Amino acid sequence: MFAAVSLSVTGSALAQSNTWPLAILRGDYPDPSILRDGRDYYLTHSPFLYAPGFLIWHSQDLMNWEPVARAMTDVVGSAMAPDLVKHGGKYYIYFPASGKNWVIWAGNIRGPWSKPIPLDVGDIDPGHAVGEDGQRYLFLSAGQRVLLSDDGLSVVGKKEKVYSGWEYPKEWKTEGMYLESPKIFRKGEYFYLVSAEGGTAGPATSHMVVAARSKSINGPWENSPYNPIVHTYSADELWWSKGHGTVIDDVNGNWWIVYHAYENSFYTLGRQTLVEPIEWLKDGWFRAAKTAKPITPTGATPAHGMKLSDDFSGNDLGLQWTTWRDFDPKSITLKNGSLHLAAKGTGPQDARLLLITATDPSYEVQAEVTLERGSLGGLVLFYNEKAFAGISSDGEQFTIYKNATEASQHPSQFGLHFFLKIVNRKNTCDLLASADGKTWTTIQAGVDVSQMHHNKFKGFFALRPGLMAAGRGEVKFSQFQYQDVR
Repeated sequence: MFAAVSLSVTGSALAQSNTWPLAILRGDYPDPSILRDGRDYYLTHSPFLYAPGFLIWHSQDLMNWEPVARAMTDVVGSAMAPDLVKHGGKYYIYFPASGKNWVIWAGNIRGPWSKPIPLDVGDIDPGHAVGEDGQRYLFLSAGQRVLLSDDGLSVVGKKEKVYSGWEYPKEWKTEGMYLESPKIFRKGEYFYLVSAEGGTAGPATSHMVVAARSKSINGPWENSPYNPIVHTYSADELWWSKGHGTVIDDVNGNWWIVYHAYENSFYTLGRQTLVEPIEWLKDGWFRAAKTAKPITPTGATPAHGMKLSDDFSGNDLGLQWTTWRDFDPKSITLKNGSLHLAAKGTGPQDARLLLITATDPSYEVQAEVTLERGSLGGLVLFYNEKAFAGISSDGEQFTIYKNATEASQHPSQFGLHFFLKIVNRKNTCDLLASADGKTWTTIQAGVDVSQMHHNKFKGFFALRPGLMAAGRGEVKFSQFQYQDVR
């Protein structure tokens, strides 16, 4: 159902700035897990309740990324904090959802992937590791660890606590200890355990990356004298709540740390994926570095990022689209250059939704909409059922959603065929309509969406633009356009 799409020509992350960190994936790409596979690098993130989930990105230089597949169509709960690994010629994604941990696997990273397999163990943020004895383990939140079966598809025995974390200064403003995101790699005679602490949201200074090491996978674990490796020290910094890191080496022998953070004042965009170099010291520890040598890819470098606009000319839905809470491919039809979305529900809170990941603080989206009688079609900015904004029409009137509890109706002269647009300028939105897509009428100006984020509504989601179809029958969408507004 889902196919690769052409990539936007946005330039590499190296063009953004001369200082580190650099944002390699802008928008809601949280909890990054990165895998090196020879000269290739693969990256995936938390899908939560968006489906299909676990969008996999590919790069050969760590800076230019293209999407290549979505690994999971099932929604087994709010899936988060994955670990993407390769072992014994197979690929695995371990992740928590619905109070337990799960795994999917594939012989080819581009799929097909298995159905989710439940693991009989709780806690969150699994991190796969292989000990000096060849045994496979899952490290978990709160310093827990459990033995895996040889095939990696079940756990053996009970959890045990193996690590207590690093005690950060008591005066630091965080959400709490929240020892999470254990990621293990081996270099020389040591295993290195990279973890997150401080909570992933809340104060701008909450999150951090810490490191420990041991000569055995069984410990004891010695904390790094350079902790925290990554941290936001002030709300004046560009990136808030930096944390949840994975350390990776490249083909030139350089080392990097990939992690997530919120852009200052833009919680609504979600947590974005950043990278910065690390350096190794004579004492066998690592720390953040100020300079780095870029990788030269062996082949042609793809355009960086993902095209979000869609003319629906293909046979399969593009990788930029996700549904919310469930994925029913029978409700989505592509034909004659349009997308037909089966309607359900009465408004954004329970409608059929197709959403994209916004990548800019200011942007606009628009689409051509054709209704069947009894249907309701529109554009939304959707966080969850309790936080959304948007504009829709049933052919007789427009409905403006300022938020989940405030809606207003306005007469429409456009009938069953019209164009809609949302212009979001740094979390203040104008909602517009048009008969021809050229001359626009502002139906509502100045809708404030700045509070539609995790710190108020929980869930760890982002405010995502997209399409909605409610009522009966179906809604036809054509020429969906996304562009940044500078």
